[in-house]
Formats: sequence, C-alpha cells, structure tokens
Amino acid sequence: MVSDADFLARFRHEALAAANLAHPNIVDVFDVGQFDGTPYIVMEYVEGIDLKALIKRSAPLPMTQACAIAAQVALGLEAAHRAGMVHRDIKPQNVIVTADGTARITDFGIAKSTLSTALTETGITFGTVDYIAPEQAQGKPALPQSDIYALGISLYEMLTGRLPFSGDSAVAVAMQHVTAAPPPPRQFNRNLSPQLEALILQCLAKDPAQRPSSARELARQLRAFSSDTSPVSLPPVEQQPTVANPDVFPRPASPLPLPRPVNTPNGPGTAKIPTMPPPRSVTARPPRQGSAGCGTFLIGMLILASVLTLMFIFATGIADTFFAGLFGGSSRPVPTAAPPVAEATLTPTVAPTTTVTPQPTILVPPLVSQSESVAVATLSQLQLVPVVQQTNSETIARGFVISQELAPGTVVSAGALVTFTVSLGPSTVALPDWRNFALGVARSQAESLGLVVEVLEEPSSTVDAGFVIRQSPSPGLVVQPGASIALVVSIGDQIRFPAVIGLDRAAAENLLRALDGIDELTIDEQGRDRLGDQFDQFRPGEVISAAVFVGSDSLQPIQNGDFIPRGSRIVLGVRASE
Repeated sequence: MVSDADFLARFRHEALAAANLAHPNIVDVFDVGQFDGTPYIVMEYVEGIDLKALIKRSAPLPMTQACAIAAQVALGLEAAHRAGMVHRDIKPQNVIVTADGTARITDFGIAKSTLSTALTETGITFGTVDYIAPEQAQGKPALPQSDIYALGISLYEMLTGRLPFSGDSAVAVAMQHVTAAPPPPRQFNRNLSPQLEALILQCLAKDPAQRPSSARELARQLRAFSSDTSPVSLPPVEQQPTVANPDVFPRPASPLPLPRPVNTPNGPGTAKIPTMPPPRSVTARPPRQGSAGCGTFLIGMLILASVLTLMFIFATGIADTFFAGLFGGSSRPVPTAAPPVAEATLTPTVAPTTTVTPQPTILVPPLVSQSESVAVATLSQLQLVPVVQQTNSETIARGFVISQELAPGTVVSAGALVTFTVSLGPSTVALPDWRNFALGVARSQAESLGLVVEVLEEPSSTVDAGFVIRQSPSPGLVVQPGASIALVVSIGDQIRFPAVIGLDRAAAENLLRALDGIDELTIDEQGRDRLGDQFDQFRPGEVISAAVFVGSDSLQPIQNGDFIPRGSRIVLGVRASE
C-alpha cells in the first residue's frame, strides 16, 4: 500500500487538511511527510482511554456521561464539517476520553485514505462496518450526516453496551444498515428517557435528510441530557456569502491548511505545509447596461410609419401621379360602360400603437463601511439583488463592507445584481502565550483576535487561582479567526475529595489519612435521635455524609469528587451502632 501512488497522494492531501483543524475536541496533527520513502504523520499525544475500551469496561454508561461525550464529539465534527472535511470512520475506537472527561476525535483523514483502498468482499468501500451509514454502504459519497449516523451508533452502544446490528459477515451487517430498523435502545436500557431514544433513532434514520441538520444541532440537543461541565460550548457559525443564484455565485472554498511547529527528522523547527488551491469560482457579471429595449421600440415605430405611409399614398391617388410620370399615362384604366355603382370611401386600417412602460431607474447607494446586514437590507428595500463576496482584511473589521463593484450613483433597473465585498477580518492569527495571564486579560485578548474562548478549570499548586495554566492549541500555532481555543485556569491549590461516602468507617479513615492534603479528620457518630427514620436505611458504621471547615467554625457539606482546599479539616458523619 505504501508504494501505491494514489494512496500516498490521498494520504498527504487528507493529512494536510486534518492539520488545519484546531479544536479542543480534535487531536492535533502537527506534521506529515515522508522519511526514507515511508509516509509518516505526527499527531498530538493525548493521555486517556479510547471510548471502545471505556464501553467494554463500564457500559451501559450513565446517560449524562454518554451524552456529554457525544456532545463533545459532535462539536469536533462540526468544526471539521465547517472546514469541508467528513471523517467517514467515526467509531468509539477513534475517540479518546481523558481523565477530566474531555473527548478528543482522532484519525482524521487517515481512516478516510485507508478506506479508499480497503474493499469488502463485495467491492463496496466501507469504513468500520458496525458504524457505517446506509449511503456509504451503498457506495454513495459520505456526507456530514454520515458522521452523525456513526456518532448515533456510538451513542447507542455507550447507553446499551451493544450494537444495533450484527451478522455473520460484513456484508450482512452493512445490508442491515441499509434496510433494517434498529431495535429501540430503551429495549435494552429502561433508564433512558423517551426523548433521548427519539434523538438516537433520528440520528439512525436511513435518509440523511431526516437526521439532525448538523453536528452543531446534535450537540445542542445532547446538552439537554447532560449535566457535564466539560468544554462543549457551541462555536459560532461563520456566515457564508449571500447570493441570488448559488449555481452562478459558488460558496467560498474551505480554509487552506496552515503551518504548525513540528519536530523534523533533523531537529526541531517549523515545517511549512503546502497549501491546496481552492476550486475556481465562476465570476459573476452584472447585467449589461445597453439600450436594447429602446432600439427595439424605435425599429417597431419605423416599420409602423412605413406601412401607414404606403396606405395613405394608395388611398389618396398620389400613386396615379407617380406612375403616370413614370410610364407616361395614368395608372388608372378609363372606365367603359358599366352599371353605376355607389361610391365607397376607403378608410385605412391602422395597427394599434404599442405603449412601452419605461423601467424605473434606481441609483446604487453607497455601501462601503456599512455592516453586511445593513447593506443587504438597503439593497433589498431598493428592489436590488445583493451579491456578497468575502475576503480577509487586515484593516477592516470582520462583517463590514470593504468595496462595491458598482460605484454609488450608478443608474440601474429594479432587479439588478449589486456585488459588494465583506471583510472576514485578518487572514490568520498566531496564538500568543497566555500562560500565567489572568483569565480576564487572556479572554479579552483572544476575543479581540476573533477567537472563541472555552474555559476549563483545574487545581494547581504552582499557579494562583484565576490564572491560565495552559492553553490549547499551543502558543505560536497559526489559526483562523473564529477558531476555538481552550484556556485551562487554576482554581488554586486544591485536592479532590475521594469517594468515601458510602464506605465503612475504617476504610474511609484509612483512605483519608493516607491522602496528602487533609490536616484533620473528625468522626461524628449519628444515632437514631439525629437520623430519625433514616437511621435504618444505613449500615452500622457506614459513612453517610462529609463536610469541610470553612474559616474557623463554619461547616460546608461536600460530596464525593468535590474539590477542597489543601490542608482542610474534614468531618465524616457515620451511623452509630445503635
């Protein structure tokens, strides 16, 4: 396969495209190339567990956890789809879940290239057949909705511990994806809500048009079932050109790959990733400002005048004089004896005159420096058709008009196309280093560069609370305006309270006394007089509550997994023997 030139070309093309993706829920691609004839790709190392292993170990997962993971995967897919990429091999094996619950998609482009040469026994190109969308199983091109289908299968598996379709061969499973209805997931997990089941089955619709309209929309719906606080904020949707006819005025090409810092075989450095030219756009031409309508009108009037003149000549006898002078006699024969006839008056028939209604003229308004929405509204009110083009500008703010093709004051008719260009802001952004910056300062600077900021929190013994510990993507990487960045912010020197509530007293004491960061532990035995009717619901010696001292004498209840300050004093509530 390594010697297959077609495969190598696709490998490089798709890996370069993947390198352009910068999103907290996508594993970064740093470099792609060849060494001694062997193609390689350099990817970010992410410490965690792949989702397939998590499913095998813990499925069915809690609904909130499964939906939080799926929502993050959907947001990563949304970023890829907006960049013009379809993963085509979404499956739990290609999702890494870190210790803090962050989901990261991997193998962008690589699975896609491999699929182009890996055929099943029937000759149909498949991804992993357990997660393949019906349109892919039928040999049709993969769509963004194909990734949504595969994510729906993965969510089904997370919540039920099984796949909806199985068979004796890959072809048998693929045909079920095409023709068979999936068993309702609540058949295997009665704890699922009917609303979540309906969303999963919508993702598994055979018709791509019946699935959620986008990965962004799917993420929004999944958030309703998740209480997760991991970084799954929705990125803004970039505006596309507004056109009168999409066949004449195509959408702009996907963003080009951007250079990233890499380690080359000869040492650290910066490898420039070659860019891929976008498809050629068809240039829109405004209507010709000629006078064809006026010329047609004048020709018609001349023909009508000629016809009327000839009728007048023959009706008045002028033709006699003309022909007599030409041939030496009258053009009329001398009448012989004939019965008298009544004299008739010849009335010429005149064709009706066509009245042409002149088209109203409109002056093109000035659009430069206006916002795109104001420019579109102004032209629409004047019965003109706005055609929006977009380009980067280092001086004009994003969303404002840079130039217009027809100068202000140009006379046009109603329905004319008026093309103007809107700024996309700076073409690229080199990420500053915000480590050890206060969150407010870092967020303000990032948003001024057109970036979308997502904030994560974690304890730190070296970075003060409210200051940035690290960021993703890393400082120095080049991204486009509108890209999402994650700022990990310190919550101070804190530790996570272990899961001791529900344990026996002895086991809880041993666990807490061995933990570095708890200065004092007090046991509060609670009898029937304090617990009342709840007394018999607990085992003798069972830890039923926990609290931490805040200040000198104020107690604050805590739960398993909460963060507490290092050096805290803990009180455990334990059921007394009797």
